[in-house]
Amino acid sequence: MTTPRAVKKVVLAYSGGLDTSIILKWLQETYGCEVVTFTADLGQGEELGPARAKALAAGVKPENIFIDDLRDEFVREYVFPMFRANALYEGVYLLGTSIARPLIAKRQIEIANLVGADAVCHGATGKGNDQVRFEVSYYALKPDVTVIAPWREWSFQGRPDLIAYARKHGIEIATGKEQEAPFSIDANLLHTSSEGLVLEDPNEPVPDLVAKRADRRTITPEEAPDQPTFITVGFERGDAVSIDGQAYGPAALLGELNRIGAANGVGGLDLVENRFVGMKSRGYYETPGGTILWHAHRAIESITLDRGAMHLKDELMPRYAALIYNGMWFTPERKMLQAAIDASQDDVTGEVRLKIYKGGVYVQGRSSPYSLYNKELISFDAAGGYNQKDAEGFIKLNALRLRIAAWRDQRLGKND
Repeated sequence: MTTPRAVKKVVLAYSGGLDTSIILKWLQETYGCEVVTFTADLGQGEELGPARAKALAAGVKPENIFIDDLRDEFVREYVFPMFRANALYEGVYLLGTSIARPLIAKRQIEIANLVGADAVCHGATGKGNDQVRFEVSYYALKPDVTVIAPWREWSFQGRPDLIAYARKHGIEIATGKEQEAPFSIDANLLHTSSEGLVLEDPNEPVPDLVAKRADRRTITPEEAPDQPTFITVGFERGDAVSIDGQAYGPAALLGELNRIGAANGVGGLDLVENRFVGMKSRGYYETPGGTILWHAHRAIESITLDRGAMHLKDELMPRYAALIYNGMWFTPERKMLQAAIDASQDDVTGEVRLKIYKGGVYVQGRSSPYSLYNKELISFDAAGGYNQKDAEGFIKLNALRLRIAAWRDQRLGKND
């Protein structure tokens, strides 16, 4: 273990679970500092009240316990901006874990400034992406902050060491937590991710232990009803605002899409991804509402975005998605891309009708007062102001460079 730095007060990202309860005590014992706990409600579906009681039992002062409901801010300021970009990491991953970390880090720094803390602490391991996402965000917002990452510092070698430490210090061990969990779960309002142990062989299917657990976010397509569900999603300036004509706030809207998607087996994803730290990992993700939202947003953009803007957005998207995945939310380049993406959304307003059936999301129609779709121009039955003879010059101009190259090759006797 490294020699502890001098720390007076630290803000700990605290769930109230076994690992962060051990970290809390370890901070008090190792650094001899005052600990402030911060628990974020991002819609993970867990009862957060016990976190306060556990922090109090561990000696944390009442005024040093923060439990914040960040669900609307999470969706409005992080999820929606990301979905305006149609962001997918490596073509499929909707970035549910990645997008939550900068908000948690931001609130930790805000609390640190509020209570005069000189350090922050997270429970991410030294093998994953989250340590990067947390710490890059911390430094972007408070460049002189001290960061404590226990999994990179302490001498514990494995689960038995942690359990022994918990028992030594009277830390409550929930039933079934004495042994290593068969897989780990991270959850928020956008998604759940399951990783580790029973999922580590990418050649094996996702076991029912994972896909059909009691707290799963979505059912499997095979379990979904035989009758489809039809909904209409309304958009204003790129953000979803209503379902079937009923207005919703950001968190409530995503929650309702989660309910609809889950009931129809939408959003399960078996993925092998490339972590920022260099290794590949396999996980099972459940993003029912986000999957519906992604399809709906692409559909409304299809009639409201100019071709050049749409194609440029599609070119920028992989870079934007990688920035979020790698934890670069607060960087100048992400903000620059966000400004360009947001500028494209001025006319992305209207409604999309969807059929949701056995894991699939199918567009049934889309309409907008800002639609660029011109039926007269596209129709086979009317000219609509389009002179088909104009196409001849257009084609020849686009082919001119190819004709020049072909004439050269003919002159030189070159063959393909």
